[in-house]
Amino acid sequence: MAYVPAALFLLSALIILTNDNIIVKAATNESHVIKLGSSLSPDSNLSSWLSPSGRFAFGFYRQGNGFTVGIWLVNELNQTEQSIVVWTARRDDPLVSSNSTLRLTGDGLLLQTEQGEQVPIASNFSTTASSAAMLDYGNFVVYDNRSKVIWQSFDSPTDTILGGQNLAAGTYLVSSVSASNHFSGRLSLQMQGDGNLVSYPVNISTISENAYWSSNTVGPAQLLSLNASGFLVLIPETAHPLATGSYHAHDDDGTIVHRATLDADGIFRLYLHNYSVMSPSSRVSIVWSNLHNQCDVKGFCGLNSYCAVLEKTNKTECRCYPGFVINPVDMFPGCYQNASDDGCTGNEDPRLGYKVASVDNISWPIDHPYSVVPLKNPQVCSDSCLEDCSCKAALYTNGNCNKYKLPLRYGIRSPDTTGFIKVDATHNHNPMATGNSTSVKYETKNSHGLIVILAVSLGSIACVCFSFAVSSFIIYMHRLQRYKKLLDHTKVGLAEELFSLQSFSYTELENATHCFKEELGRGTFGAVYKGTLSTSNKIVAVKRLEKVVEEGVREFKAEITTIGRTHHRNLVQLLGFCIEGSQKLLVYEYMSSGSLAHLLFNKAATVRPSWRERVGIVLDVAKGVLYLHEECGVHIIHCNLKPQKHTSGSLLDCQDLRFRFGEAVGAK
Repeated sequence: MAYVPAALFLLSALIILTNDNIIVKAATNESHVIKLGSSLSPDSNLSSWLSPSGRFAFGFYRQGNGFTVGIWLVNELNQTEQSIVVWTARRDDPLVSSNSTLRLTGDGLLLQTEQGEQVPIASNFSTTASSAAMLDYGNFVVYDNRSKVIWQSFDSPTDTILGGQNLAAGTYLVSSVSASNHFSGRLSLQMQGDGNLVSYPVNISTISENAYWSSNTVGPAQLLSLNASGFLVLIPETAHPLATGSYHAHDDDGTIVHRATLDADGIFRLYLHNYSVMSPSSRVSIVWSNLHNQCDVKGFCGLNSYCAVLEKTNKTECRCYPGFVINPVDMFPGCYQNASDDGCTGNEDPRLGYKVASVDNISWPIDHPYSVVPLKNPQVCSDSCLEDCSCKAALYTNGNCNKYKLPLRYGIRSPDTTGFIKVDATHNHNPMATGNSTSVKYETKNSHGLIVILAVSLGSIACVCFSFAVSSFIIYMHRLQRYKKLLDHTKVGLAEELFSLQSFSYTELENATHCFKEELGRGTFGAVYKGTLSTSNKIVAVKRLEKVVEEGVREFKAEITTIGRTHHRNLVQLLGFCIEGSQKLLVYEYMSSGSLAHLLFNKAATVRPSWRERVGIVLDVAKGVLYLHEECGVHIIHCNLKPQKHTSGSLLDCQDLRFRFGEAVGAK
């Protein structure tokens, strides 16, 4: 119908013009201008710069035992209460001490730490900075000598967009760890180039099956916009906004602030702050949220735990599986085993010292089982997992026994399923694993039954029976002690650090690559092979490391931890790893378009990139390198970036002329 595009155009124009109008008005306000040489320090009387209305502040705010730089809504009624942080600079950098200083110079905003290190907060300007301002709508801007904005906080949102701010295609919000911990959390909201606004756990492939919410819009959407009137809308694809805010407030004499935040629980909410002239504080209300149940969020709970809704209070809580406990000091990583898991060694009976706890109505929708076996009933599935050294958990559904390794991610309640968790034989009842609709029961198998059977069969010879019983008991205790004394290097130990990476066995990757048959390229640290995962039919690139075989497991794990924590649109995604003895392998997403050298120098190519496309390539490379050098939590120097490489460690690949490369193992 003709009126729909017309309405769409008018709504889009209204939102954009409203945003531009706010920016023009705020930029022309001459008061509260921050001049060159101005500085802030947590130890001084001036630790922040206020906006003209005093609603927003930019500067140092306390976090834990230190300070960081950000923007927050000021709570004027009670300064001791936690203010609402809407933006954080370099949010994954270490906290700084009270002796740090933030100074505005011609080169930008520079943070000087107690150790004397100069850390850029806002830099790389096209011209020299002349002044700055904290604007009334929450945007911190830096001007040149012609009063032109050369940097603004609105261009790099963290977990929040404010009225007048946009989330452009290809950008994303990342949740905080908690309301008081503003380091990057484990959930994201991405404005995709296909016009779909989607929520994913971080550090995971952005495919539809991994999403936990989407706007279900398709088309060339340019941005998600929140204007000052509280219209939250995708432009230009939706004629109707996702949410509207201002009509909920009727106090024309006060001030209204809208913010849309991806909260720590992974739910995207639109908030309205109504500042009345009669009160210095605001009335806060939630206008809209994309989800209402926290258990619908994949990743709301950490590793080896699942989400449950309490029937009496309708509140949600995260519960550990049997054999796991949570650290009350740091609950973010999830649950860990409260007993050593030394696995199986030699020809020893894998059932020795283990038992299986069953948890009804549970499933792991994202984790792929390493083995799927058709079995006739849940009991047989439980026995099969108990006898399998590699099996740490199993799920019986639709006549199949699905076996899993640790860690277990994104556990959800699911009807008509039975989960099994392998635990230490000495494990007692775990109260955190029980609930209103979750029953926990144990099935044990050990050598005592065999001893009794043999004792009865040899009852006629009392001395032989007695000797057999004593010998069996001694052997049992000896083996139990051997289990407890296994060395740390027999365990991979990456679960708590890289909850989003999948652990593969060497056999799995050998089968996926058909014995490393199709080589994609070879680099300094090894070769890359094309493979297909049997569990999902997903094509991947498997890098078999050769030059780091002598490197210690602890050092290698530290490097993988660093790589796994990075996520950027111009970096190839690390999906998993394998550490078995001297074998060390990495699993990356597969780039089907070949290397940069192939695109630029292949004489057989019929189409070559235009000059504009080549400039785009250079910018993509620069963005990725800038992220590694300055923006990620741990700074990484790549050391091995070459256009002709086709290895995941130094890959430069393209998909629709968007170039991506991987962090090299061995980078500094």
